[in-house]
Amino acid sequence: MNAGFYNSTAGRWSLDDAWWLSGVALTDLLDYMYKTGSRAYLSQAKDIINKQKEPLPWWPQGGGDFRADSTDDTAWWALAMVRMFDLTGDQYYLNISKEDEAYMYQYWTNSDCGGGMYVDIRTMTYKNAIANELYMLLTAELHNRIPGDTEYLNKSITTWRWFNASGMINSDNLVNDGLAETDGVCFNNGLPIWSYNQGVILGALTELYRATGNTSYLTSAERIADAVLASDTLSPNGILTDPCEAADTCNNDQQIFKGIFAKYLDELDGELDGARPSYRSYLENNAGTAYSYDRNASDYYDVRWAGPFRNSTVAKQASAVGLLVSLL
Repeated sequence: MNAGFYNSTAGRWSLDDAWWLSGVALTDLLDYMYKTGSRAYLSQAKDIINKQKEPLPWWPQGGGDFRADSTDDTAWWALAMVRMFDLTGDQYYLNISKEDEAYMYQYWTNSDCGGGMYVDIRTMTYKNAIANELYMLLTAELHNRIPGDTEYLNKSITTWRWFNASGMINSDNLVNDGLAETDGVCFNNGLPIWSYNQGVILGALTELYRATGNTSYLTSAERIADAVLASDTLSPNGILTDPCEAADTCNNDQQIFKGIFAKYLDELDGELDGARPSYRSYLENNAGTAYSYDRNASDYYDVRWAGPFRNSTVAKQASAVGLLVSLL
């Protein structure tokens, strides 16, 4: 991933690709170091943060510290800052994530759909799954790292209650992309069921369980995870597959989704302490299949973990890194 796509001058991967992808790739590096005790990429991580936290050329209103023109882009970097805090113990990084949370919260409204956060800050439109899942996850993570906190926990619980009642979780226990609204009534828009939307909600519910000890959060997470593993569409032959893969239409954003699911399925599996061995075996099967059929001789990966390998991008590579790190 570093050899093929990292630009050390700019402090990010693949300058032609979306900025948020570098936030996820950074989190992959931090997760690797957190799990293994290695500090091999710590200086690189610090350099990335120092360069990317400056005000963004396309959104100077944010004033830096990863405040972007969409709430989800801000959240990916805020989560990386939480992991950087975990790795270093430096309050500086946690403070950035707190600043990002406050920025995101400005775009929560009760006027449309009875709650929820807009994803598009420029237009104040679209209450979708990923922005609200990420916010739920971020606030739960902040609570679990700030002694005596109640504010972030309350925000996370409020987000889950709204999300769970919003209709975005469909009758198959899978999360669609977001909400539509007609005559003031909001409902599931029926847009694609992406793997990362299933993954981030697993992470958020796992963190809420850690915060509260309430097993209902784990039960809800298991219901979604089980639905993914049982889905003929998302897991044909047991291999995680996004809707765009059959038609070979996955864009650079969509190519990273599956590694995010793997990360948070691993989080849930770790909290369950092996009580659901199918989760670990699912990750192992996907990693083994990708290694055997979706990798070239130089250890680059494509988007289809069942293969064949054709080419790689930073999103495809970061997704594979996320999958492999999930098994450490």
